[in-house]
Order: sequence, then structure tokens, then C-alpha cells
Amino acid sequence: MSSQAVITVELGKRGGRPCIRHMRIAVSDILGWIAAGQSHQEIIEDFPELTEGDICAAVAYAADRRCSGS
Repeated sequence: MSSQAVITVELGKRGGRPCIRHMRIAVSDILGWIAAGQSHQEIIEDFPELTEGDICAAVAYAADRRCSGS
């Protein structure tokens, strides 16, 4: 599944920040947890509604945005 199928942006949710599958979990939240040293498994244990694919999509989305200069 591509990050485009997982990442959603809604103007009225989380200030229009990119989120995971219409949830209130933002890509930046996931990136912050990873930067703080949490493993994917720890994140999923804390947020069981997330999948490994969601986390990978968030990382891929961020990398794509960084590389495209957006």
C-alpha cells in the first residue's frame, strides 16, 4: 500500500496536518515517537489501531516530502 493510500489531510482535523487513515494520529506524531527512540512495535502497542504499514507509510511520506522540497 502506498503512503498516498494511507495519509489523509482534512482541513478541520489536526489543523490540516497529514494524518493516518482519517484518524487523529498525525505523521509528525509518528515521526516524533521514532525520533524519541520508540520501535515500531512499541508504537503499535501504545496505539493498536496503527499497523506496521501505517508507520512505514508515515516515514515514506515524510521522506518523499523532504526529497521533493515541499
